[in-house]
Amino acid sequence: MIESLTRINELAKKERQEGLTNAERVWQQVLREDYLREISGQVRNTFSGMTVIDPLGNDVTPEKLRLKKIEKDL
Repeated sequence: MIESLTRINELAKKERQEGLTNAERVWQQVLREDYLREISGQVRNTFSGMTVIDPLGNDVTPEKLRLKKIEKDL
């Protein structure tokens, strides 16, 4: 699990129950941006390793994805 997720959830709970200070709001936003960046990286990494096959068994992986996969393998 992503480490910052626990703190993000703690701040969200505190926000619902009693509110956050301005510093906590800023910190919450920073943590959320970091979390989204990390998730996006994981998704890109997953897709860069994919191969797309049509129902006839032909490789129809988009050229851009194929090039990314080659870069990743080097």
